[in-house]
Amino acid sequence: MKKLLVVLMVLIAASFAFAAGGGQQAAGGGSSGGVTRGMDRKIVMGYSQIGAESEWRTACTNSVKAAAEEWNIELIFSDAQQKQENQMQAIRSFIRQKVDIIGFTPVVETGWDAILQEIKDAGIPVICVDRQVTLAAGKRQEDYITAFIGSNMQAEAKKAVQWVVNYMKTTGNTKKKDDGSVDINIAILEGTTGSGAQVGRTEGWNEEIAKYPNYKTIFRQTGNFTRAEGQQVMEAWMKSPQANDIDILFAQNDDMAIGAIDAINAAGKKPGSDIIIVSIDAVKGAFDAMLRKELNATIECNPLLGPQVMDTAVKILKKQSITWWVESEEGQFDWTNAETAYPTRQY
Repeated sequence: MKKLLVVLMVLIAASFAFAAGGGQQAAGGGSSGGVTRGMDRKIVMGYSQIGAESEWRTACTNSVKAAAEEWNIELIFSDAQQKQENQMQAIRSFIRQKVDIIGFTPVVETGWDAILQEIKDAGIPVICVDRQVTLAAGKRQEDYITAFIGSNMQAEAKKAVQWVVNYMKTTGNTKKKDDGSVDINIAILEGTTGSGAQVGRTEGWNEEIAKYPNYKTIFRQTGNFTRAEGQQVMEAWMKSPQANDIDILFAQNDDMAIGAIDAINAAGKKPGSDIIIVSIDAVKGAFDAMLRKELNATIECNPLLGPQVMDTAVKILKKQSITWWVESEEGQFDWTNAETAYPTRQY
């Protein structure tokens, strides 16, 4: 009985430690020997991901894990489940474990000053992936974050505006075409409030759409980057007195757009025809929707960042010169090229 009691106590303690670490798990070369590619030893990376809220995020996570295996980097991976406090716990755990390098994708932009100072004091380099942070006045990201790997969120949203304006001038929807004399009414599904993607895409969209005064925003609400919330918000809009006024839906990611498409169909409208829809990410689900003629366009945000993360980590630890912002290469897709591009999509 005493032995059984000891075993149970050990298991309980281990479960609490797992929870406190935000669901940390070894991944990517954790059990294999040898050395990391390009190094004379095996390195350890602690990585805090924000969660699995979308197809894009899952593809990003899988890319990081696969690249760690390929580079033979021991990866201690933590899923924050959309909570900043979980990321804080995981990162402090990485510091205590004295990992060689830390990678993380911040849930929101702000609130990182203290933890980044702790990482700096510990002498551990850090890579910010996909989303950037905003520090207190007078502080620069470059003084606390060794490298940023990801997309230009503002540029993505500006591409979306340019696509919409061109489409409405040349084609339009079933109700109207943009000849400059009529108002084009827009509904916007934003991502998680305060996240780097939401902030950047909102700023980029607002800056670009301001060049076209006849484009009016009549709805704007967060859908937290999830399909379920995108559908819920769109359902509420479709029940409002202004439902018939919506000409354009801009969703800050594909998952929200796909959820909104379900709501538009349920309301008896034709997505892609009655309401023109453009989103960002270019995941396979978006291509499926374009092939059904329900999503009009998607701007690519490349999630396959794992190889760049691992390559950059090795360069940093070897003290090689790097570019602080490693920017992703991305395209855009609509009904004219979706079918051709679909077979080559990896996510």
